[in-house]
Amino acid sequence: MLTFQPGALRAVTHLIARRMGSDEAEAAEVADHLVRANLAGHDSHGVGMLPTYVRLLSDGLLVPNQQAETVLDAGALLVVDAKRGYGQRMAADAVRRAIGKAKEHGACVLALRNSAHVGRIGTYAELATSQGCAFTSFVNVADHHDVQATYGAAEPRLGTNPFTVGVPGPDGKPMLLDMATTTIAAGKARVAYNKGIPVPDDSLIDPDGAPTNDPTGFIRDRLGALKSFGLHKGSGLAVMCEIMATAVAGGQAAHEHAKGGVLNSMLAIIIDLAKIGDPVAIAASVGATRAHVKSAKPAPGVAEVLTPGEPERLSAARRAAQGIEVDETSWGDIRAAALQLGITEAEFDQASRANA
Repeated sequence: MLTFQPGALRAVTHLIARRMGSDEAEAAEVADHLVRANLAGHDSHGVGMLPTYVRLLSDGLLVPNQQAETVLDAGALLVVDAKRGYGQRMAADAVRRAIGKAKEHGACVLALRNSAHVGRIGTYAELATSQGCAFTSFVNVADHHDVQATYGAAEPRLGTNPFTVGVPGPDGKPMLLDMATTTIAAGKARVAYNKGIPVPDDSLIDPDGAPTNDPTGFIRDRLGALKSFGLHKGSGLAVMCEIMATAVAGGQAAHEHAKGGVLNSMLAIIIDLAKIGDPVAIAASVGATRAHVKSAKPAPGVAEVLTPGEPERLSAARRAAQGIEVDETSWGDIRAAALQLGITEAEFDQASRANA
């Protein structure tokens, strides 16, 4: 494992995004988003995604500096088609607009269609909670081979289809649930494959539908599938994320023709808490629920009972102080992607030593 300061990973990501064609603002947004995902402990959605983004650019399936189309702007309803724009900017811009409309109308329902990979959805929940808003979203993943086997299925039919909820809490610490509806995210299987380690029990099946801990076939050969979490409950939520992001929000569905890209569509509900009650009282109530949950005696082998959002905050504090680990295979893939863009080894190495 290699260890990098957050500033070094931001510099490398910024360099690659700029060379992909992004302007300064977009490159900065992408770099900040990916490194924040690593800091939060979600390496599946961090800088390890860069080789995929370079491939998507080469295939014409990701469009830097895209101008999103406003399909509908009607009070508390906002529909935006990202047209394969860089997901980190497309989603952040759309959520910022939705926050503004929620401040005006009390709430906003945002339908974001057909964005290139938007990354960690929790980042947009954090954006909303920082502005005093509650955030709920249903997201689907389309335009490539299916990866999720729903309950009772021996082969995949959906993407990882994440679900996210965030509410402001006391001391600027939101309660934030951000999860794939698969037992593990597809990117976590990629990280396990690159590290040469098994995936957790009951998270993956082989092409025959049998349980396996080996991610090789899934990542290298696109065989087998990730399992839904929680039996029929996670599976049902995955199906509803698909429906809310496609039938309702209008994005591309998993069953539609795939070009080999990564498209996310999202239906999000943003509520301005100042319009529905006293924000201070709401945050205090969140804090009281957190304290009540954490007051339980930890189970054997568990050091501390944690609530949604705490693992990410703990990881961010630790990695900000100690650095972010990246496995050598992932780092080699990132370097190869950079060289493919015409970035010299000297440029890449200089960025990787940045410490700002």
